[in-house]
Amino acid sequence: MFSVKISKKAIKGIQKMPIKIQERMNVLLKDLRSKGPMRYEWPNFSKLNDNLYHCHLAHKWVACWKHEKQTIIIEVYYAGSRENAPY
Repeated sequence: MFSVKISKKAIKGIQKMPIKIQERMNVLLKDLRSKGPMRYEWPNFSKLNDNLYHCHLAHKWVACWKHEKQTIIIEVYYAGSRENAPY
């Protein structure tokens, strides 16, 4: 089991998403808690560098998270539109 934290910026982004995309975000959060940061089954999942990851929730919406090796903490630092994604 992993501990998933969500930054204030990510919470604001989630609140702006349509309900259907918020529900997908909740599924992603459950997957991160139970399976860890490597989520290959999610659309366009990729490793951005040694400890940063992202995937698409829908064509327009993405989530980004980080995980420091040797810890059980995953931090979602961005959730929102693809145009504003920090990668």
